[in-house]
Amino acid sequence: MRYRITHVTEYVYSTPVSVCHNVVMLTPRNCPRMVVHQHLLSINPSPDRTYQRIDMFGNVVRRFSLEESHARLTIEAVSDVTVKERVPQASTATCAGIAAAISERRDPHWLEVAPFVFDSPRIRRDDPFREYAKTDLQPGRPVLEAARALTQRIFKDFRYDKDATQVDTPTSAAFAARHGVCQDFAHVGVACLRSHGIPARYVSGYLRTLPPAGKPRLVGADQSHAWLAVYCGAEVGWVDFDPTNDCLCGTDHVTVAGGRDYSDVVPIKGVFLGGGEPTLSVSVDVAPVSVPG
Repeated sequence: MRYRITHVTEYVYSTPVSVCHNVVMLTPRNCPRMVVHQHLLSINPSPDRTYQRIDMFGNVVRRFSLEESHARLTIEAVSDVTVKERVPQASTATCAGIAAAISERRDPHWLEVAPFVFDSPRIRRDDPFREYAKTDLQPGRPVLEAARALTQRIFKDFRYDKDATQVDTPTSAAFAARHGVCQDFAHVGVACLRSHGIPARYVSGYLRTLPPAGKPRLVGADQSHAWLAVYCGAEVGWVDFDPTNDCLCGTDHVTVAGGRDYSDVVPIKGVFLGGGEPTLSVSVDVAPVSVPG
């Protein structure tokens, strides 16, 4: 599937902002499931310069500053991508085998995978996560099968509730309450896998939503989304699972960034001076594109 993605973020301030510094992570990344054809970032008011770098996880990071008074800030990211269906190849790699290969440094990719085994700012390995997942992540079980079983368990046991948590709700609190949003579902899954020594990373992106039968597609009704990826060994690599929707990620999932947890992939963050009481609005549109031929 080929998509044109438009992500618009607008801040309206009750009093003018005199200066702001921002970091933006809205550029989709090339990966085995996806090809990025084009990406344009528009900022209004326009900064004199923007700076771009690649972070340690391979994500595109843009930063900019505004040192002029402004009462409104609009950031628009427009991307053209193709998402491919990926069926993971069969593998006999087990949960215990993956964990041992990383901890003993026998896996050829152990160094780049290692950050996704340990604790991170938002995720701590702990006995409650280990105990919850032990039935699914049995040592001798193939890791692909085990990870799928775990995401199915999370889908069944946790209630999706957009009012239950905030962006800074601890993973342990969402886990204890058994409810939350996609961010919480992904954090819990990552915490369970890491608590068993299996590398797992947090993935941010977009989810294409389909309108009810007979209804038109609503522009801007799509949404930012989050899921997790599990390292399944050198032959298979990373495989994406969506515990919120109980599925392997397919052509409706568009990857933007991956990190240890949400704190590594915040779409827009920054500081500003002034502004009073700001109002934030976000619109995301994932529109299929027809390609001639």
